[in-house]
Amino acid sequence: MRKLIAEAAGIVEAPAPRVWDALAEELLPGGRRSGRFTVEDAPGHTSTVEVAGHTIAIQGGWWYRGEWSVEPHPHGALVVHRVFNVARWMRWAVPPANRMFVGFAGSTRKAFTELLAKVGRRAQATTRPA
Repeated sequence: MRKLIAEAAGIVEAPAPRVWDALAEELLPGGRRSGRFTVEDAPGHTSTVEVAGHTIAIQGGWWYRGEWSVEPHPHGALVVHRVFNVARWMRWAVPPANRMFVGFAGSTRKAFTELLAKVGRRAQATTRPA
């Protein structure tokens, strides 16, 4: 069971395969591009990464799951980022425990816009919000 907390989307004006490669390089620099594996994303903290098709999911801590996907779009490729609460226990405690949820959607969109710009530079393409 998972609950959507935030979502952001943007267009990269380049073919979806090129955008996928650029996104994967930004999120998993020098890393694997398929399957399920763990990464150390901060000293002493690991997250589980799942790569399937054109979707990268990173899940860590007791509640967080971020998913990034790329799909063809008439103007290039649509990149979508979603953040889910995937807590299996004390699900109700996630918002109070993470006071960051006040403004979380806005900060998620801001971080996504920055990532989208990096993906656009790697793909040598223009980006814009969807």
